Amino acid sequence: MENNKKEFFLVRWIRRLIFPQKELDIYTEEQMQSPMRLVVKNYFSKPMSVISLIVFIIIALFVFIAPHFVYLDLGEQDSTLVNIAPGYNMLKYPKALEQNGVQDISVGNNYSIGVDKEGHVYVWGKSKVTKIIDLSKLPNDVQKADIVGVAAGADHALAYDKRGTIYAWGSDRLNQCTLPKELQQNNLSHTMKIAKIAASNQFSGVMTEDGRFFVWGNSNFVDFSYNAEEYDGHVVDFALTNNSFVLLLDDGRVVRGGEHASTTVQKVPEAAEKGVVALASTTNSVAALKDDGSIVMWGAYTKNENKIPKFSSKVVKLVGGRYHYTALLEDGTVVGWGDNKYKQTTVPEKLQGAEITALYAGSFQNYAVTADGNVTTWGLKGFPLGTDNLGRNVYSRLVNGGKMTMTIGALSVVIEIIIGVILGGIAGYFGGVVDMVVMRIAEVVSSMPFIPFAMILSAVMGTKVSIEQRMYIIMVILGILSWPGLCRLVRAQMFSQREMEYVVAAKALGVKESKIIFSHIIPNVMSVCLVTITLAFGTAMLTESTLSYLGFGVPLPTPTWGNMLTNANNSIIIQNYWWNWVFVGTIFGVACICINLIGDGLRDALDPKTSGR
Repeated sequence: MENNKKEFFLVRWIRRLIFPQKELDIYTEEQMQSPMRLVVKNYFSKPMSVISLIVFIIIALFVFIAPHFVYLDLGEQDSTLVNIAPGYNMLKYPKALEQNGVQDISVGNNYSIGVDKEGHVYVWGKSKVTKIIDLSKLPNDVQKADIVGVAAGADHALAYDKRGTIYAWGSDRLNQCTLPKELQQNNLSHTMKIAKIAASNQFSGVMTEDGRFFVWGNSNFVDFSYNAEEYDGHVVDFALTNNSFVLLLDDGRVVRGGEHASTTVQKVPEAAEKGVVALASTTNSVAALKDDGSIVMWGAYTKNENKIPKFSSKVVKLVGGRYHYTALLEDGTVVGWGDNKYKQTTVPEKLQGAEITALYAGSFQNYAVTADGNVTTWGLKGFPLGTDNLGRNVYSRLVNGGKMTMTIGALSVVIEIIIGVILGGIAGYFGGVVDMVVMRIAEVVSSMPFIPFAMILSAVMGTKVSIEQRMYIIMVILGILSWPGLCRLVRAQMFSQREMEYVVAAKALGVKESKIIFSHIIPNVMSVCLVTITLAFGTAMLTESTLSYLGFGVPLPTPTWGNMLTNANNSIIIQNYWWNWVFVGTIFGVACICINLIGDGLRDALDPKTSGR
């Protein structure tokens, strides 16, 4: 046994002699054994706590940094973009369409239809109208026919073949797919040749080669009356807005259908009564292209559609989307103007100088076909997290709503810390009457039911305060009614610390009592309170969201995670439009779970028993 000890001592001596160890000074050794280092070491030794901390930091950075790059329009609302599923496939046309050669393209609200030169029809984008109706499911007759033209409406689609047969599919709830008797007869006899078809919001129009015009659909929404005896046989072009239509006659004159109806497209201006060669339209306006290349516009301008730019040459082709126009000039330049929210008027640079043979536009998308058969697209590609029941971008609301929820939670916790630490420190240090008064106040505050109290206060305030003021009031209420728990914890720690030697020494040196409380004792007890503060942050976030969910928090349209979940509180949305609640519910749940796991990790790291001391 003694030989083994001597051998072990000899080995250690030789190791120290050959590999001298750096001797630590007393300050370095003390720093290595400091409580904070031990806490950090204990915390980072737990993988789940570390992962939770990293995930929460990522979420926090995301919701506070992303709003600087993701624009939130509180007035955002569009009936054509309601409940669109997540994805960027609105402009992803099938490659077979380009390979076989584009014959025609029509753009609907959220989808597009194309037909190649072999007569095959393609549908891409968000083509689901309802859970049952999907416009990408082509009727058998359409699949077998030699199609030459297509039209995409809001909830229905049209196509016609070389013989003049017209096909309609989609929603027929308001007779969108029920052709007039003359066209039904023509599908059998083929006495009329189709020159142009177009579809809009719940109604459609067809023009024949001999100048006749037919319109049908929701007669409660659109006035279909027009002077057929005078105009039939003379129509050379037409355009459909959201709730009306205009006709171009062979004498260059533009006339409006449904003249007795109240629409956004009012009386045709005098400038459009002669010399017009083509028509284009947006949702609420009409543009007439004249033979001299000038453009005449009228109607309601929602997004600067009337701000026509200066052209470098004559306009030879004009097409319209929902709130924008796109024009092809004689020199091959493509120009767009109007709403540019989704880059629908930002023409790709590669089109400049290219020989363009066809130009198509609709809704928020554009398609240009060059002489070599290539298709160039620009405009709205889709939404990463979809849209809600008002057509608002879920992603932008998720980001900005998270910032609001976390801000309210953080600031309410700051208020809770200030009140709880100050009152708890004073009560624990002085004791006696001071302690009794503070604790009775804490008991009174604790007895107040928070959610009913906040609901009553919200009802009393009503619309008397702004959204920002309501947000600040919620922060203050959360902080004021949440401090008693922290106050009791600080008070208990003060009882154990006020008799310690460093406190007695500070008193002997004549240090002020306020300085002893807040500069000496409080820093030593805050490590224990850190766990409670961490968990209080998650609780404040949940409480704010609960109030918003109940309709008494931050009101719409300002987003928070709570009122976003409220907006999805509908069986139809939950079953059919999962993206309205899955993404916000997931990120909110993950954030709260991470906060709780961080608090558990801090509790274990601060517990001396877990470190083996």
